[in-house]
Amino acid sequence: MNYTIKTINASETYGVRQPVLRDGKPIETCMFDGDNLQTTFHLGLYITNELVGICSFFKNNHPLIANASQYQLRGMAILDAYQGLGLGTLILSHGETLLKQQGIPVIWCNARVKATEFYNKMGYKIIGEPFDIKDIGLHYCMYKPL
Repeated sequence: MNYTIKTINASETYGVRQPVLRDGKPIETCMFDGDNLQTTFHLGLYITNELVGICSFFKNNHPLIANASQYQLRGMAILDAYQGLGLGTLILSHGETLLKQQGIPVIWCNARVKATEFYNKMGYKIIGEPFDIKDIGLHYCMYKPL
């Protein structure tokens, strides 16, 4: 499959975040605190010229992870029609490589229960207890040393 991964701005992520992560909710629910900070970056995966996958990386520390320098993965999504093709692995691996090049030692995310198998395959481990995010559902914190 011919694909391209490139850096995009926060507003470009909303067209994928909304149908995958906030289906039926207002576009404002796709705007995350920290989206536009200089330390945040967003990746878009394109097939031909269509944006089909996104993920965002925020400089943010989790209290259960000891490393002083951490990034949080947020808003990772692949449009439904393109799921199951390995595109999530491609875009997340690309982001992890960029973080490694910056010397970031660990990445973490709040993973929906249905996504934990994907993150396990990518080398992420659960830390702490499950928790509920209002109007979204049960999550686990997962992390990976880079």
